[in-house]
Amino acid sequence: MDAADTLAFVDLETTGGNPAYDRITEIGIVRVRTGELAEEWSSLVNPECPISPYIEAFTGISSEMVADAPLFADIAATVFEKLRGAVFIAHNARFDHSFLRSEFRKVGLGFSPEALCTVKLSRRLFPEHVRHNLDAVIERHSLSCSARHRALGDARVLRDLWSKLQSEIPADVFAAAAAHAALTHPKLPAQLPAGLADELPESPGVYRFYGADGTLLYIGRSNSLRGKILSQLGSPHTGSREFAAQVHRVDWMQTAGELGAMLLESEWIKSQQPRHNRHPRGSTESVTLRQPDASGRVRIQRIDTLEPEDLAQSFGVFHSEKDARKALTDIARAQQLCLKVLGLEASEGSCFALQVGKCRGACAGKEPLILHAMRLQMALSALKIKSWPFPGRIALRERATGAFLPDGTRGGEFHVLDRWTYLGSARSEEELAALGSRDLHPGFNVDVYKILQRYFSNHPDLDWHDLRAYKTAGVH
Repeated sequence: MDAADTLAFVDLETTGGNPAYDRITEIGIVRVRTGELAEEWSSLVNPECPISPYIEAFTGISSEMVADAPLFADIAATVFEKLRGAVFIAHNARFDHSFLRSEFRKVGLGFSPEALCTVKLSRRLFPEHVRHNLDAVIERHSLSCSARHRALGDARVLRDLWSKLQSEIPADVFAAAAAHAALTHPKLPAQLPAGLADELPESPGVYRFYGADGTLLYIGRSNSLRGKILSQLGSPHTGSREFAAQVHRVDWMQTAGELGAMLLESEWIKSQQPRHNRHPRGSTESVTLRQPDASGRVRIQRIDTLEPEDLAQSFGVFHSEKDARKALTDIARAQQLCLKVLGLEASEGSCFALQVGKCRGACAGKEPLILHAMRLQMALSALKIKSWPFPGRIALRERATGAFLPDGTRGGEFHVLDRWTYLGSARSEEELAALGSRDLHPGFNVDVYKILQRYFSNHPDLDWHDLRAYKTAGVH
């Protein structure tokens, strides 16, 4: 790379760090041609969502400042033209590049310029230094910035850094470092469509890989579809390359967030049975430990035979009766409970564990059964299955972090759930009404139960809506 190239030094300010959710609030571009300044340009951008106090304090850009600024769609053509034909240069270039690619994609423009990262350039040229953020670079090279954390001010610093390094570093050393700092474009298998990498969105969602004959090979999910798919199909590792060679088609569905991706992935894997996924066992194969009866015996029962109200008296979810028996046996041995009383050992008289001092004697009348039952209850309490915590069928709202869903609709998605079963997601009132009135009496779903338990524990303030009225009224 030399001074004859046209260079565009770029900096963005954004509402956050994830291009799948966050939006651009300011763009600064310094364009250089044959080593001379050709143009400087900047603009605030209305992100169509609030700017957090933290970001406002960091950049100095407030929601009030961008309220009357143009939308990115209004200036997309201008920005695209100012970057056309130039090497895209930014500090942590993947960040700025990803945001612009995401915004251009929303207006139907593909964006994949030759790009270079000045963080990588600095690390290559000055490996003895630990810090290579822009503040450290400014101090190290005695640069000045009149408007730090504003897009044009930071873009000017990058141009100054480039000029200074070119003048101080031997040309061959600088050229080698610049080549190393270039962002590599993903190399996907030749049988996949040209331009696939540019089509992939940054948003959360679920994706599918298909073979040459249309066979469904694999289903996965990610908070960034583009990053995950490219990493899987572009991996240099032998096993990954062999798998990628089988993939001839990729499709995906975007979701508002991680919960929707997890629920949809679980549903797709169960219903579509991809060849290379580990297939989860269905509820018809899963069992649980039931509340002990009066004699202290614990029954192992298939979960799909339980009524919703029975869940409060059930403990643990196991793939098979063998797994459940092993878990109960391990608990009994750890707590000196009686295997015979629990129904795990058939013997005359007292159990074998009592004879070797590992049972407190409930089987021989040495420990009252009520005390044995209390100790068992305490040991099982950590495995207790939670009852469905809502009055019935609900719509659980998951908001996209940004103002819009990937398809442009506002407000996120409604996930329709009933008794630990996922019935689908809705993005409109019509879809919600259809799912809310669907005539289905679902049973316990192990995978949905685990997904929702994790989600509920991490999101105590849930936005949910009772859908029982839909089931009563129907759709008209």
